[in-house]
Amino acid sequence: MTGNSILDSALILGGVGLFFGFLIAMANKKFWVWEDPRIDEVEELLPSTNCGACGMPGCRAFAEAVVSGEQAPSGCTVMGSDDIDNVAAYLGVDAGEATKRVARLLCAGGKNEAVRHSDYSGFETCKAAAAVAGGGKACTWGCLGLADCEVVCLLDAIYMNEDDLPVVIPELCTACNDCVVACPKDLFVLMPVEQKLIVQCKNLLNGDAAEDLCSVACNACNKCVADSEPGVIEIIDNLAVINYEKNALTDPKAISRCPTHAIVWIEGQQFEESSQELEKKAV
Repeated sequence: MTGNSILDSALILGGVGLFFGFLIAMANKKFWVWEDPRIDEVEELLPSTNCGACGMPGCRAFAEAVVSGEQAPSGCTVMGSDDIDNVAAYLGVDAGEATKRVARLLCAGGKNEAVRHSDYSGFETCKAAAAVAGGGKACTWGCLGLADCEVVCLLDAIYMNEDDLPVVIPELCTACNDCVVACPKDLFVLMPVEQKLIVQCKNLLNGDAAEDLCSVACNACNKCVADSEPGVIEIIDNLAVINYEKNALTDPKAISRCPTHAIVWIEGQQFEESSQELEKKAV
């Protein structure tokens, strides 16, 4: 190749590069969209967990919503009150009030309460066990106890207790919904933390048939319905169902005569920790 050929090739390539560079610059100028610089600042103040508990796909989207006024800073359930106030102060807006939500397990039938009809042998996950005849428990509605929920919880808000039941730590739970999605039995629900009256059972049998499978099953006896305010609880498909639209009317007396303790009044964690579990966590 001669020197002139090399020069011609360089000029052609340089010309093509300049041409497309010009086109890109013009396109960038034409389609450029202004973005509020405060979005970057607010994103820096957020916890960067991208958990989705706020209803947004990530912290960046939440920052955009807060800056635009579509969301209040308190919509982030991961931040503490001081961090929320910092975001509000930076933007000069009201921090707002958010209802703290936590994951609750609608089952109390651990290995000491629920009857087992077979031993499951296979992949140690709830999803795998559920695919094999519903798992090893006689109650096909109950928690399988293989910790899928604990594994997916990135904030360590769930751990398994000695009864093979997941325990949710309200202070760490951000209501991100991961455990809800992970549970093949659909036993987790997200609830406002002030909703204290909970039915820890999804068994649709009644009477002795329910109790033969699990000692803490709801047996549809109707005592909680009679003891609560009108309209708060009703029996649907042999199961006590709470009308949370009447949460202000819920009262601990609704659990006083439950023969199996399937319905409970929760003040803190859903299941009490044993002394051994407290020692483990302290270490």
